[in-house]
Amino acid sequence: MRAVVLLSGGLDSYTAAAIAKAQRFTLFALTVIYGQRHVREVEAARAVAGALGVERHLELEVDLRAIGGSSLTSDTAVPRDRDLQAGDIPSTYVPARNTIFLSLALGWAEVLGAGDIVIGVNALDYSGYPDCRPEFIRAFERLAELATRAGVEGARFRVHTPLLTLGKADIIRRGLELGLDYGLTHSCYDPSPGGRPCGACDSCVLRAKGFREAGVPDPVLLG
Repeated sequence: MRAVVLLSGGLDSYTAAAIAKAQRFTLFALTVIYGQRHVREVEAARAVAGALGVERHLELEVDLRAIGGSSLTSDTAVPRDRDLQAGDIPSTYVPARNTIFLSLALGWAEVLGAGDIVIGVNALDYSGYPDCRPEFIRAFERLAELATRAGVEGARFRVHTPLLTLGKADIIRRGLELGLDYGLTHSCYDPSPGGRPCGACDSCVLRAKGFREAGVPDPVLLG
């Protein structure tokens, strides 16, 4: 079975891909270079793809900086030490990002004859992004049936979200069970020029919380 997996270089997408591999999917990894300020994640995605032994790793450039609307694609300051319980959608939200990414994955899946797409979205320990919710995933699966030749001809596409209901600590524990090296990953939204994580953005805070609750050190911070 073939599956297109969206691979960002973060620990979530790495774990989701590893779970799909354990389920005996042949992985075709897609990394989107969208003009993000934290391009260190692209290097991490290459390392992760190599560790997973994917069949092919495709990097697509879709520059979203012209659209704007996000601190990840502009010079706007990335929020630090934010109250993650506030309930607001932070400036790190990239307009329609997962819709765009899944659409690209869908196009490639149709060409490959693959009915499965894997994405590492999480609806528990996350920053409140609307395109990480289960209702969005269900809606996209319906869209895939309507928007593709394969769907019109009777094919069905499934978007796998193995992490959707897991907390960050549970995700880390699952990855460690699979033997993953999280030292290959990168999560920070606003790293130093040398790639060192800031430790205060939403992604860093959630990652630190996950490793703390899992009772293991973060290998990225040990290097």
